[in-house]
Amino acid sequence: MLNLKKYCVGGLLAMSIGVSALSAYADAPSAPAHRGPTPEMQAKFAAKMQKRQDALHAKLKLTAAQEPAWKTFVDQTRPPQRDPNAKPQDRAAWAKLTTPERMEKFLAGMQTREQFLTARLNAVKTFYAVLSPEQQKTFDQAYSHGPFGRHHRGHHGHDDRGHGMPDQAGAAK
Repeated sequence: MLNLKKYCVGGLLAMSIGVSALSAYADAPSAPAHRGPTPEMQAKFAAKMQKRQDALHAKLKLTAAQEPAWKTFVDQTRPPQRDPNAKPQDRAAWAKLTTPERMEKFLAGMQTREQFLTARLNAVKTFYAVLSPEQQKTFDQAYSHGPFGRHHRGHHGHDDRGHGMPDQAGAAK
């Protein structure tokens, strides 16, 4: 009987701690809605992108005749600017949509991204055609991990099986 009392008291104690923790959590102010990258984050990203472009430009050793093609390539592959006045998606309004309506919105977003990638592909093809075979090898090496590098969208240097991908020197990370 003594063990049963211990378990009951312990259970009641655990429940009271849990209830007090839940009430404290409920009183906490909610986090602000995600509004996208801050201006500081955008500036940091732009600086990193500029640094990568400068490094690629130096590696390619472009001729004066190739410079206009480089400028066009850089301009056409620049990510689209976000609208600073765009309002974040309203989760309540999104939840009220029917499944077909949500799928239509997803499809519209995918089509927008496809248009951007098609324009980027055309810019790459146009610039690539201007490069010498040696410059094409250098360009291929620079983009061997895709246009966003090795750490885009959760890949973090792993292949599809979760194995570390070799770096450019061939050693596994």
